[in-house]
Amino acid sequence: MGGEKSVRLELWRMAVPILWFGMIAAISFIEAPLKFQAPGITIPLGLGIGRLVFFALNIAEGLLLAVLLVISLWPSQARVAASRLRWLFSLAAVFVLKVAVIRPPLNARTDQVLAGAEPGESPWHYIYIAADLLTMALLIVLAVQAARATVALAKIKPAG
Repeated sequence: MGGEKSVRLELWRMAVPILWFGMIAAISFIEAPLKFQAPGITIPLGLGIGRLVFFALNIAEGLLLAVLLVISLWPSQARVAASRLRWLFSLAAVFVLKVAVIRPPLNARTDQVLAGAEPGESPWHYIYIAADLLTMALLIVLAVQAARATVALAKIKPAG
């Protein structure tokens, strides 16, 4: 694959993790805690809003993961190295864990609160935060790897 096209592809491989990182930072660590401090926001109202926002975030994360997988595996002549794929597949595993294992108990707990129950303390919010932090760390690794690859490709002079 041509040098300029390879550089462009690596720039996309760097931009997608940076965008994803920013979305998690903004939603999970800024919007989520601050919404409960807004005047008039009750716990049930905040949880209802949170459920919608995190559902949308998870859809966006799934789309960004799909884009990252496609641009990392295709075209075959520009596929990322196996070491980068391991980081990418780790990211995919954490995403699946968040959506399939962690979100269901959080949703069930929200249902209880919205129905008027007080289910008490739960570790699931902390587990979700840990998964988000792990996701962010993996995204940094992937962005740095793409940045290094971009710099290495940019140093190669085209033939001719």
